[in-house]
Amino acid sequence: MADEKLNCLGMKCPQPILKVVAKIKQMNPGDMLEIEADCPSFPSDIKAWAEKTGRILMLCSTDADGKHTAQIQA
Repeated sequence: MADEKLNCLGMKCPQPILKVVAKIKQMNPGDMLEIEADCPSFPSDIKAWAEKTGRILMLCSTDADGKHTAQIQA
C-alpha cells in the first residue's frame, strides 16, 4: 500500500519525473510512492530514473487505456 500518491495524468515528459523527484524529497526513507501517468515514455523514464538514483521500483504496469502505475520506495 502506498504512503503517498502522485497524479501525473495529462503531463508530458519530463514533468512526471520532475514531480516524482520533488515528492520523493519530501518523504521518509522506506515510504512508498504510487504514481499514475499517461505519458507514453513514463515506464522507460521511471525505470531509468530508479536505476540512476538507486531507488527501488516495486511496480510498473500499464492498463488497457494506456494509464501507467508505478510504485517506488523512497
